[in-house]
Amino acid sequence: MLAGGAGPGVQKAMEIVVALGQIYGARDLVPVTSVQVSGVSYKNLGDAGLAFLEEWAAQGAQARVPATLNPAGMDLSDWSHLGFSPDFAQRQTAVIEAYVSLGITPTCTCTPYLVGYVPQFGQHVAWAESSAVSFANSMLGARTNREGGPSALAAAITGRTARYGLHLDANRRATAVVDVQCPVRTEADLGALGYQVGRLVRNGVPYFRFGARLDWQPGSWVWKTFGAAMAASGAVALWHMEGLTPEAEMGDVVASGAHSFVVDDLGPAYDALNGSAQEVDLVSIGCPHASLAEIEDVVTFLGGRQLKAALWITTARATREAAQRAGLVERIESAGGRVVADTCLVVAPVASLGHRTMATNSAKMASYTPSHSGLSVRFGSMEQCLEAAVTGRWPAAGR
Repeated sequence: MLAGGAGPGVQKAMEIVVALGQIYGARDLVPVTSVQVSGVSYKNLGDAGLAFLEEWAAQGAQARVPATLNPAGMDLSDWSHLGFSPDFAQRQTAVIEAYVSLGITPTCTCTPYLVGYVPQFGQHVAWAESSAVSFANSMLGARTNREGGPSALAAAITGRTARYGLHLDANRRATAVVDVQCPVRTEADLGALGYQVGRLVRNGVPYFRFGARLDWQPGSWVWKTFGAAMAASGAVALWHMEGLTPEAEMGDVVASGAHSFVVDDLGPAYDALNGSAQEVDLVSIGCPHASLAEIEDVVTFLGGRQLKAALWITTARATREAAQRAGLVERIESAGGRVVADTCLVVAPVASLGHRTMATNSAKMASYTPSHSGLSVRFGSMEQCLEAAVTGRWPAAGR
């Protein structure tokens, strides 16, 4: 492949894989079982990125392993009703077509593990989106670095990635032990904790000890938002937790010389993630993409009440279809909300839709939105956010 025997597109891909291996001192390449490619939204790619993909596709390269896409910049089928411009839609569609011609499945989601792409413990993959990388490494025990868009695409085309970083046993040991000594009662508290720890450990590997402070059983969807928060505020791609994650259960995961941190107050994280606005005109649930269980929770909480603020629940296309079959989409839409597939409000051109203040239960979304979309943010639990969707105001109770 490197010599060009499989064509120029494959040669370009292998050159990228080998160059990364040389940069990071990898001794060899390792086969991957799946790939998740970022760099999908036209908002982020622009015309230069689209031209790059079309040129690569024209060289005849094809993915050799199952490969999916990160969220696009719009709902691929319902974009016009959501307010996206035809010009943006045309260019976004061209991006998707280029990826499809490269053999990538247009499953536009940051949670491929919720729609059938679930790597097994110890398997090597090449995933790109930060929260997906965190979940694969931490909750599933698979092995991946946080790939860039071109390097993930190159891994899909060659079926290989360089063996460095988190593909190696030595680099998967915890570099920091975090003792949590404050109450953690909601998914927002876990998001705030993740945000705070990400800023502390940066690109390290934290090991969490809760003692008796975690006195409830979060659903699996909560852990994806927890990891996403650490990846957003720092660059955490792997974390361990006593009594939860598979490698922690095996024992002996803390490196000698690991730093120790105590977290006894989540206030600094809430302060950093929260603006002061009282009026809310947009509520975002589903960063990372919502599971079917989350959508069910939304319907239960709303209980048929009508919304005053816009509500977007972003999710994978397959999850939306399952929610539609269960009658959940109809109930949310009858309240005035939307269940939006394929996209995410981090990568969509939200500023063009006329909103000013967003409420979200995602620490990742709250940390990115002011700089990415220019909106002010309120951050809190799903219940607080949905109450804001009903009333148009941030609830007075709570943080």
